[in-house]
Amino acid sequence: MGLDRFRKGLFGGDSSDEEEYTKEEEQPVAPAIPTPTHTGLGGIENNKMILFEPRAYSESQQIANYLKSNNAVIVNLKRVTPDQAKRIVDFISGTLYAIEGGLEKLGGGIFLCTPKDVPVEGKITDDNPNKGKEKPKKEDEKSDDEMDW
Repeated sequence: MGLDRFRKGLFGGDSSDEEEYTKEEEQPVAPAIPTPTHTGLGGIENNKMILFEPRAYSESQQIANYLKSNNAVIVNLKRVTPDQAKRIVDFISGTLYAIEGGLEKLGGGIFLCTPKDVPVEGKITDDNPNKGKEKPKKEDEKSDDEMDW
């Protein structure tokens, strides 16, 4: 309204301009519709699927940071000792509990870790038909899979 008075003083306008301006001003403005943005997994922006192969327990903090940033992480534990693998899974499990995430076993020593907002569908079955059946091992016998995943 102050701008109209200034314009009137400078240019000498008539009252019809003011009425026209007032009518335009009174018209309801439609609310702005937010523009959809591209979202990744689970509707969270900028999240990724991270493949991680730790070589030491100290790298489990990095896995936790990825999860806290709403990234899904596939962890391959085949390059660490069985004791380190257990510690890493324990650490990741605590992180997942805190962020209400999920842990799925994909195979021997390979796990899918997902934040709360990343849904996982389907099921992977174990191909080993002898699972649960212990066969006696000799003490000097070494296996590829040192840890019973």
